[in-house]
Amino acid sequence: MDLTTGWFLVIAALWIGYFFLEGFDFGVGALLPVLGRDDTERRVLINTIGPVWDGNEVWLLAAIGGTFAAFPEWYASLLSGFYLPVLLIVVSLILRVVAFDYRGKRPSAAWRRGWDRCLMFGSVTPAFVWGVVFANLVRGVPLDSRHEFVGSVLDLLNPYALVGGLATLLLFVLHGAVFLVLKTRGRIRSRARVLAGRIGLATLATTGGFLLWTQLHRGTPVTWILAGATVAALVAALRANRYGREGWAFVLTGAAVVALITVLFTALYPAVLPSTMDSAYSLTTTNAAASPYALRIMTWVAALFTPFVMLYQAWTYWVFRRRIDVSDIPA
Repeated sequence: MDLTTGWFLVIAALWIGYFFLEGFDFGVGALLPVLGRDDTERRVLINTIGPVWDGNEVWLLAAIGGTFAAFPEWYASLLSGFYLPVLLIVVSLILRVVAFDYRGKRPSAAWRRGWDRCLMFGSVTPAFVWGVVFANLVRGVPLDSRHEFVGSVLDLLNPYALVGGLATLLLFVLHGAVFLVLKTRGRIRSRARVLAGRIGLATLATTGGFLLWTQLHRGTPVTWILAGATVAALVAALRANRYGREGWAFVLTGAAVVALITVLFTALYPAVLPSTMDSAYSLTTTNAAASPYALRIMTWVAALFTPFVMLYQAWTYWVFRRRIDVSDIPA
């Protein structure tokens, strides 16, 4: 395997890790006003992800940084062509960070409700827009002979991309609901289980439709198998949730997230940003890559530091593994 293919796989793995971990964060934030009936219950929901959400975002920084270093032309064309969607994601993530920090600074109910809305917006928006971005990566965008984006934001709001955004949003909300079943006790846990069952059917239909559309557009035998695995994982997750096996349900919704993103990267390869104007204008792992020397240096750095990051994050999840309920929230 050459270094360009290896780094394409590394970047795919970073995005998969980000969506697996941050996906349930987004889901919990989106469900904050739905499952949190009062301020104490909303504090329970926030505390389920409070110790881990910022660590989960490290995967995003690593994915974007890795793209910049390994495939600089991909990074340049992607960030320029998707400037407005990426800006919307950045603004929503900033609001989300501020909401976590500022929500408890005043006892005012109106103050907390305002930041709860920011937290929900900062969770729903990236969950949807990331799906739009990745669907457009697979579909392709108008790139000219210099690999420059020559379309407009309206080109990105095509039906396929919007269905992709809805699929990731619903999948992350389901992932978050199942995570809450795993992490809470009492009434919140019961409501989260019921809600996961209801959301699951819409998630299954939307994700299945998006995957079928993807296969008809850029399907291969491998992506057909992965798409089937995605649907099977969702069906099994709903069954596990129904019978109270929340650990398996969470693993299976996570597996569905992993399989879905793997489908998209597999369908994309060897391109990294296809051109809808002319296939000769597409960016690939070859013409978008950095020099072999830079890729070798990056490989050594990644091999040295990645195990420490993963061990630290695993330790954080282990320390904060206990279920919580309203009785754990101080008055």
